[in-house]
Amino acid sequence: MTMDFPSPGRTTGTGTLAFLATADAEALIARCPGVVRLLPAMADALERQTATAPGLLFDLAPLTDDERSLLSEILGEGEVAATVALPDGVVAEIVESVFAGLWRVRFLGAGNAILADYAEVSAVPQAVRRAAAMTLPRLDLGALPQGVMNAPAVLAEIADRAAHYKFGAANHVVSLTLMPMLPEDLDLLVDRLGTGPVKIVSRGYGSCRIQATAIHNVWSVQFFNAMEAILLDTIEVGDVPAAAQAAVEDFRDSAVRLREIGEAYFR
Repeated sequence: MTMDFPSPGRTTGTGTLAFLATADAEALIARCPGVVRLLPAMADALERQTATAPGLLFDLAPLTDDERSLLSEILGEGEVAATVALPDGVVAEIVESVFAGLWRVRFLGAGNAILADYAEVSAVPQAVRRAAAMTLPRLDLGALPQGVMNAPAVLAEIADRAAHYKFGAANHVVSLTLMPMLPEDLDLLVDRLGTGPVKIVSRGYGSCRIQATAIHNVWSVQFFNAMEAILLDTIEVGDVPAAAQAAVEDFRDSAVRLREIGEAYFR
């Protein structure tokens, strides 16, 4: 399932601290009371968030241009990026910050007009889950063509697992790399599973590309090496794959680091 995927930006952290230590940053902070109020509120949200709770949102629309610029410098761009196609041509652009579990989400309309801009504390942004839920409720196997080998059995396994999946259960992983697959098998999988509205790239597990299929709770997950060769090609049945999600320990670590920045530079 070859697609154009979003690219995570620079992973900052030390760069954030270096910027905040400059005289320019000190002057900018003085002009940004909105950011001074936001940082402790975000740290509080990270301290209490859980892996399964709904996202905690912070509307960034009221911020001034200076405040949005400063907040962008502080949050940076972390290991995960996503694009989500929504109805009426709206696209959600999502980037995890350097504080795992704290995301920047923008909704873009016609002409890339910004419809919404907010930060979200969650395991994975709500826009991802909502778009993935718009996919087809079940996999229709239909008539299978001649000349295929393992694809029919794989599709039957995926259909059964998807039909019986309950939220909170562990994902079921089908490794395409570990079984003999003819080109016709792979073509059939692509044809029957289709392409869904969510594309995610994660650098936290090497280079990982996640594509929602057109079937609810079914994901294509591929891991690549530095030469862009596929190391592992899988289908996951279940929730958003773990490679794209923040864990409880991520929230707590991010809360500590964000609060340290607030106390050091925003008093």
